[in-house]
Amino acid sequence: MEENNNDSLYSWMALIVVVIGTFMSILDSSIVNIAIPKMMAVFGVSMSDSKWILTAYTLALGAIIPLTGYLQDLFGSKKIYMFALSMFTAGSMLCGFSWSNTSMICFRVIQAIGGGMIMPVGMSMIYEIFPRDKIGLALGVWGIAAMAAPSIGPTLGGYIIEKMDWRLIFNINVPIGIIGVILAAILLKDSGNRNHKPFDIIGFLSSTIGIVSILYVLGEWTSIDWTKMRYTMFLVLGCLSMILFTVNELTHPDPLLDLRIFKLTDFTLSQIVISVLSLALMGGMYVVPLFLQNIRGYTAMDTGLIMLPAALVMGLFMPISGNLFDKIGAKPIAAPGIVILGISSYHLSTLININSTKESIILALCLRSVGIGLAMMPINTAGMNVVPQNLIGKASAISNTIRQITGSISITIMSTIIQSKTNYNYLKLSEQVNVYNNVSNNTISELTKAYMQSGQSQSSAKYSAISYIAKMIQGQATLDAMAYALAVTSAVVVLAVILVLMMKDKKIPKNTNNEGEMIKYEGGINRKTIG
Repeated sequence: MEENNNDSLYSWMALIVVVIGTFMSILDSSIVNIAIPKMMAVFGVSMSDSKWILTAYTLALGAIIPLTGYLQDLFGSKKIYMFALSMFTAGSMLCGFSWSNTSMICFRVIQAIGGGMIMPVGMSMIYEIFPRDKIGLALGVWGIAAMAAPSIGPTLGGYIIEKMDWRLIFNINVPIGIIGVILAAILLKDSGNRNHKPFDIIGFLSSTIGIVSILYVLGEWTSIDWTKMRYTMFLVLGCLSMILFTVNELTHPDPLLDLRIFKLTDFTLSQIVISVLSLALMGGMYVVPLFLQNIRGYTAMDTGLIMLPAALVMGLFMPISGNLFDKIGAKPIAAPGIVILGISSYHLSTLININSTKESIILALCLRSVGIGLAMMPINTAGMNVVPQNLIGKASAISNTIRQITGSISITIMSTIIQSKTNYNYLKLSEQVNVYNNVSNNTISELTKAYMQSGQSQSSAKYSAISYIAKMIQGQATLDAMAYALAVTSAVVVLAVILVLMMKDKKIPKNTNNEGEMIKYEGGINRKTIG
C-alpha cells in the first residue's frame, strides 16, 4: 500500500514538471504574436521582415518534432526532456537580449528546437509514468496547459506590452525554465530501455524538407504571388519530399516515424477527428480576435480578457473529461462535447456583428470551451491507448507533427475563406449602389452636403461621400465573411461526430499497467493483425 502511495505521489509530481514545460512552450507562442507590432517599432523593420520571427519558429518546430521519437529511444525521455527545456529556456533568454530582427529570428530557432520537443516528449512521458487505467485524468490535467495556454497568452502578453518592458515576454520563461530543469533532474526517473538503432537519414531529410517547405507555403498562402516561381517550387518540393518520406518510412526497417501505426484504426480516426476539431478551435482563436480588434476596436489586452473566461472553462473541463474517460470511455463524453462545440460555434457566428454585447460573446466562447474540453483529450487518449508502449514515443511525434501541420492548414483555410468571401460580399453589396437605388443616392447626397458644409468643394465632397460608402461596404463585407467562416467550422464538426462514433473505444481494465495490451512488435510491425 505504501509503495502504491509513493508511486502515485511520484506520478503526480512528475506530471507537474511536464505541465510546466508544456505550458511555457505553448504560452510563449501566443504571447509573441501580440508583441510583433512592438518589435517592428523597436527594430525598425517592416511587417514582412518581422513576420519571420513567427515563421522561423514554426518551420523549426516542423523540422524537430519528427525527430523526438528517435531521440527518446536513443537517450531516454528524461534526458531529452531536460535538454528540450534547457534549450527553450536558453533560447528565451537570448530572445530577451536580441538587438535586431535578425538576431531575434536566430534565437527563435534555438527556442523552437526545445519548444518543439517538449510536447511530444511530455505526452510520451505521461504514458511511461501513469498506468493506462489512469491515463485519462493525467492527460486531462496535462491538457490544461496544452489547450488553455493559447487563450491566456493574449491577456498576459497584452498586459506585459502595455504596462511593462516587452522583453519580459521572453525573460519570464528563464526562471521558470531553470526551476523546471532542476525539478526534472530531481523528480523524473530515467527510462531504462535504450534502442541503439541506425538513424533514418533519408526519413529525417525528406521529412524536414517536406514539412518545412509545406509550412512555409501555407504561412504565406493568402499573400502569395503565384507568378513568382519560388512558391510553386517550394510546394512541389514539399509534396515530392513527403511522398519520398512516406515510401521510405513504409520500407525502412527502423523508420524515423513508424507510419504503420496508422494500421491501428482508433489511432488513425483520433488523428482525423483532432484535425477537424483543430479547424473548429482555430475559428475561435483566429477569427474572434480579428473581429474584436479590427472591427470592434478592442485592444490586445481587452481582447485577451474577453477570451480568458473561455480558457478557464476549458482548463476546468479537461481533467473532468479525463477522469470520466477512465470510467466510461471516450464516446459518451466526446460525442456530446462535439455537438456542443458545433451548436455554440454556429451561435457565435451569429454574434459577429457590431451590435452584439461583450457578455454574449464571452458566453458563446465559454460554451465552445465546454465542448472542446469534453471532446479533445478523450479522443486523443483513446487513440494513443491502442498504441503499444514501445511505440508511444513515435506515435506522440506523429500526433504532434500532424497537429503542427493541421494548425497551419486551419489558419490558411480560415484566412482564405475570409478573404474570398469578403471579395464576394463586397461585389454583391456594391452592386446595390447604383443610380436606380434611391436609398444609396439619398445617402450619397446627404453625405456630400455634409462634406461641403465642412469646407470641401462639390467634387471633393462627392468623392469623400462615395469613399465613405465604399469603406462601409468593405467593413460589412468583412464582417459577414468572418461570420461565414465561423459557420463553416460548425458544419465541419458534423464529420467529427461521425468519426467518433466509428471508434472502437475499448475500455482499459482496472489494474492494467502502463504497457497496455502487451503486444510484441518486431521491426515496427505487430505479429498480430493491427487494426
